[in-house]
Amino acid sequence: MENNEAFYRRSIYTALRIGFIALLFVWSFEIIKPFILPVLWGIIIAVAIFPLFERLSKILGNRKKLASIIITLVALSILVVPSIFFVDSTIDGVQHVANQMENGLLNIPMPSETVSSWPIIGKPVFEIWHLASTNLEALIIKFAPQLKEFAPSLLSVASSLGTTILMFIISIIIAGALLTKAEMSEKAAKSIFNTLIGKQANNFVELSTSIIRSVVQGVLGVAAIQSLLGALGIWAIGIPAPGLWALIILFVAILQLPVLLVMGPLAIYVFSVSDTTPAVIFLIWSIVVSASDAFLKPIFLGRGIDIPMLAILIGAIGGMILSGIIGLFVGAVVLALSYKIFQALLVDDVLDKPEIVEKNEII
Repeated sequence: MENNEAFYRRSIYTALRIGFIALLFVWSFEIIKPFILPVLWGIIIAVAIFPLFERLSKILGNRKKLASIIITLVALSILVVPSIFFVDSTIDGVQHVANQMENGLLNIPMPSETVSSWPIIGKPVFEIWHLASTNLEALIIKFAPQLKEFAPSLLSVASSLGTTILMFIISIIIAGALLTKAEMSEKAAKSIFNTLIGKQANNFVELSTSIIRSVVQGVLGVAAIQSLLGALGIWAIGIPAPGLWALIILFVAILQLPVLLVMGPLAIYVFSVSDTTPAVIFLIWSIVVSASDAFLKPIFLGRGIDIPMLAILIGAIGGMILSGIIGLFVGAVVLALSYKIFQALLVDDVLDKPEIVEKNEII
């Protein structure tokens, strides 16, 4: 009986300790939950730009803090300036359209007869476009229910944009702080991998670094370049709200879809409202921007490890559904990293079976 009572007391004592520790972990997680995504994105940024940080630090005489401050300020400028341009151009575009509608001056050009000959979508597009050019008020009344359903979603996206920009700013500041503590961060990463994986910890740190840089440079970097080039062409030709179109192009490019899906319809619109020469130039520019990933990706993505585009696509879409715009970036990196680490773990489990490793050639 005494042994049983002692066992029960120890069990209750152990259960209370485990419950208390679990409570602390859950509570702490809920506290830091809003910061997990910006911290994770800050780590990804720090890993991606670390080679640049090292070169700048050497140029400045190994003054790491100064190099980190310079990189942080430049990164913030690269983020804030286009954000201001995007918001300003979008607001101006919406106000311009609203003023024209209010004053009855909004003029939508008549569609060309060739539009109706487009396969599948030609006829409905021609009818809607024709109605918009002849009686815009009737078109708005016709699609009023759909507009009412779409408006709250549009307002939600607009309101979350400011939060997303703030999270990006926080991530860049975190990345700058991590760069100054690069050696400590590397030791911490190796310690974590050593605890979770074991003897292959150093290899997995190098693998993770290569994957992050590969995705950031080869996918996100190329998408940003295409978005910038597309926005320049849209702004030059005079299409309203180039910042909004740049965001759409960025989204499409990260999803590994051709940018021509966005710029193609814009080129058709330009042909209907502008002279032939500028319209042809814009069409050529659109094709060049869309095809630019064919030579940009081998340059940037080739520096890292080959990653299936399906993993990038699923990661980007899933990340955006889960966490909004910033999840679009983080999701692509995290899923690609998880995919390659899982493959590496599989190889580690069959190291004593060379024939399996040769067939898979995972790493």
